[in-house]
Amino acid sequence: MNDYDVIVIGGGLAGLTTALHLSKYHYTIAVFERLEYPHHKVCGEYVSMEIVPYLESLGVSLPKNIQINKMLLSTVNGNSISANLPLGGLGISRYALDYALYKKAILQDITIISEHVTSIRFEDHVFNVSDTNGVNYTSKFVVGAYGKREALDKKLNRGFINRKSPWIGVKAHYQLDTFPDNMVELHNFRGGYGGLSKTESGAVNFCYLVSYTSFKKEKNMERFHQNVLSKNPYLNKFLNESQMLFEKPLSIAQISFGKKSTVENHVLMCGDTAGLIHPFCGNGMAMAVHSAKMVAELIHHYFTKPNYKRHQLEKDYNTQWHRTFGKRIWVGKQLQGILLNETISHSAMQLINNSPYLVSRLITATHGRPIDPL
Repeated sequence: MNDYDVIVIGGGLAGLTTALHLSKYHYTIAVFERLEYPHHKVCGEYVSMEIVPYLESLGVSLPKNIQINKMLLSTVNGNSISANLPLGGLGISRYALDYALYKKAILQDITIISEHVTSIRFEDHVFNVSDTNGVNYTSKFVVGAYGKREALDKKLNRGFINRKSPWIGVKAHYQLDTFPDNMVELHNFRGGYGGLSKTESGAVNFCYLVSYTSFKKEKNMERFHQNVLSKNPYLNKFLNESQMLFEKPLSIAQISFGKKSTVENHVLMCGDTAGLIHPFCGNGMAMAVHSAKMVAELIHHYFTKPNYKRHQLEKDYNTQWHRTFGKRIWVGKQLQGILLNETISHSAMQLINNSPYLVSRLITATHGRPIDPL
């Protein structure tokens, strides 16, 4: 049988959370995820504590993690500030967290399809979805949770996909036992910035975002590390004292922070597929989970309220998404612009350093409140 109540495209945080939430109400759900679990992804791997009560209410047993309650931020030349994170967060790899959600999905009888979706059509209030093997599936709803960019974006004619983006994301795990367990660090360098934090394995995740212009000036990754990253004293110390655990770093190109639509051809987008927060805010993982909760609640409302129509659901989702995430995305964009501008970042850092209240306000503006349990 290839007919489902809901089809979710993408088996990451947003996709699996959507499926787990809806499975509580016994809907038939299929999740398309072409990569075998568990697997690594380019991600900061710091997640705000705001999502923990909600995930636990879905029956997800969080794997071993690192408790994080402090932040360190530095400019290119090493000027820095530190601050407490009032709500705190967890250091946990996508390898471990996605796998925990996947195992729970299997227990909930959610169908996982290890294929790539090639087309989505919506006709007469029914979705027709095709995969790489030419198999067709039908559903009443499709949720797009396939990440930052995908070939489907072109087929759906999404505006951002036709505009080139200058950003490249790179990630690897490193061994450095002396790195503090409770700290997330954000460091600037020419043309980008990177985050450091420990994961559940004890490895330090180093994930950075860099402009293509800055990256292409160097002939290879080693030269980029030596000539660009190491100009920041904190990153220089880290790279000299640590050992990379991956055979080679993971990378993703054409990361777009442009405006995206939350609904495309009646497909409900969530997580990074709906909109991407600048990694400076360190909260993309929590946003993915929160947006999944929103979309799942509205779909359940549709199925249980006869007078609640699809067009109203789509309008409500768009309104909720922008009300919840619009401000923090805007703040993140402004913060990134200031700290990547070498002519004003030093003055901005001094201002922030002399104003604990401003630091607290910035942290609050880029993080949410604890998400209500199911």
